[in-house]
Amino acid sequence: MLVVVLATSALIVSRLHKIFGSEDLNANAGKGIEIVQFNPKVVVYEISGNPGTTANINYWDENANTHQVNNAPLPWTTTISTTLPSVSANIMAQSDGSTISCKITVDGIVRDNQNSNGHNAQTFCLVKSA
Repeated sequence: MLVVVLATSALIVSRLHKIFGSEDLNANAGKGIEIVQFNPKVVVYEISGNPGTTANINYWDENANTHQVNNAPLPWTTTISTTLPSVSANIMAQSDGSTISCKITVDGIVRDNQNSNGHNAQTFCLVKSA
């Protein structure tokens, strides 16, 4: 009788395992983490003003570190390329002339553009997240 009970129990457990335990829990073992590729962001800073004027310029790089350029002849431009998923862009400039403008372009799209007039004109452009 004991043999019949053990055989029946083994058969029931085997069938239940086929129904509920058929999922391979280690199906992805050894495959590693999939790396998703994405295109880099290209940020272009531009400062322009009256011909023959210069400007003191402060801007953020891709890691939000501040850079300063003094007495830069206008027009002035610099380009930053990054593979970070998001980047903030900020530029400030003051001219020794009466007109100044700034522009931030991200991947070919103008995201901010500002103009200012006056004695030693100053301006700034900001893109919070690109």
